[in-house]
Amino acid sequence: MNFSAETRAAGNTAAAKRSYNLQRFLDGWALFYENPVGKLGVFLLVCFGAMALISYIPPLIDPMYHPMTGVDPSISNATGPSAKHWLGTDNLGRDLFTQLLTGARIAFMVGISAAFMSIVFGTLIGMIAGYAGRVTDAALMRFADMIMVMPSLLVVLLLASLFGQLNIWIIVLLIALFRWPGVSRVIRSQTLSLKQRPFIDMARVAGASHMRIIFRHILPNVLPMACLYMTFRVTSAIIVEAALAFLGFGDPNTVSWGMMLQWVWKTGHMFQAPYWLLPPGICISLITLSFYLIGRAMEEVLDPRLRKEENF
Repeated sequence: MNFSAETRAAGNTAAAKRSYNLQRFLDGWALFYENPVGKLGVFLLVCFGAMALISYIPPLIDPMYHPMTGVDPSISNATGPSAKHWLGTDNLGRDLFTQLLTGARIAFMVGISAAFMSIVFGTLIGMIAGYAGRVTDAALMRFADMIMVMPSLLVVLLLASLFGQLNIWIIVLLIALFRWPGVSRVIRSQTLSLKQRPFIDMARVAGASHMRIIFRHILPNVLPMACLYMTFRVTSAIIVEAALAFLGFGDPNTVSWGMMLQWVWKTGHMFQAPYWLLPPGICISLITLSFYLIGRAMEEVLDPRLRKEENF
């Protein structure tokens, strides 16, 4: 009977915790939804998500619309928008609208993958440094400082010049490796505060291991801040990839918005073909803006001090 009572009590506690977490999520979502900045960011992100999904359709309709290998046999130079090619074609006769749609897919892949990896690195290192303290903390933070002061774009450019044009996944990995230190410092400061809380002391008294304390008790509390920083890291990853591609160090087998800008510049159509130049530039600006707006709205949800007072 005592065992059954304890089991029921544990089950009730777990259910109450799940209900509390669900309520916190719903309250946070309500605040986010009321924020016009967040709404605009989500709207823009949904539009680009639709573009990324639609990008698979044109090559299925006609091989001519393949973003890399598809060529209109009746066109041998850059042409303006038409009923057949909504944004026109490049100098090889490839459809620019299809390339623009494919660029949205590449932007999501690069931005989210690089941001996710950098957040994982930064969160793990920040939690370990903050929880372990002393020598471990000092060593990890000095290493983070070394990475942080390095000019990441310049280093990637040097690597590309040494090893040639980089594969898109190598670019993603390099962006992630240079973007985690800022996240690690924020997570470390939160961990230093959390490990002094009574629930951490109770977990130690109960015999919880260091790994369990870090991943079971500290990680859920720092995860919202990590997700917030992920939105900002997505924007920087997209911009870095576009800059590398524009400078000629991107993956030549990948059609990205930066690569489109590189092609229009390299072929001498920078000022002669605005229908080729403007769409990728505008898309880069808008997708980075969408993630930034979402991040700002999330920041107001996580930090009550940033919320506007409705009643004076």
